[in-house]
Amino acid sequence: MATTPDPDATATAATDTPVAPVAPVEHEIDVRFSYANERTFLAWNRTALALITAGLAITQLLPPFSFPGGRRVIGLPLILLGIVIAIASLRQWRLNEQAMRRHEPLPRSPLPMLIAVVLGACAIVSAILVVFAGQS
Repeated sequence: MATTPDPDATATAATDTPVAPVAPVEHEIDVRFSYANERTFLAWNRTALALITAGLAITQLLPPFSFPGGRRVIGLPLILLGIVIAIASLRQWRLNEQAMRRHEPLPRSPLPMLIAVVLGACAIVSAILVVFAGQS
């Protein structure tokens, strides 16, 4: 048995005007959650500052390798990672605040994976430089 479409439904669908999307409703959250989010943001920024400082120390204070630019190969990725973390942590803090106020699940952060990959790569390069390039 075939069903026929409801004539009222098609008529109203044809005459409907586009409706602007409604902004999600935000609610006030327990201040403890907001403080915890802020502490996490500050922890990410401490990590960024530590990475930038370590990168500067490596490029400026480490004895030179026989491989030209060896200190920069190790230090510059750490400085760049620190810059990325400082910027991305603000974005993550805002997304977390927004999700909590909308009673939505918290978004996943790409920062832990990014840190693990860059630090792992720097450690491998450092080990190779120490073993094969040595000090001049």
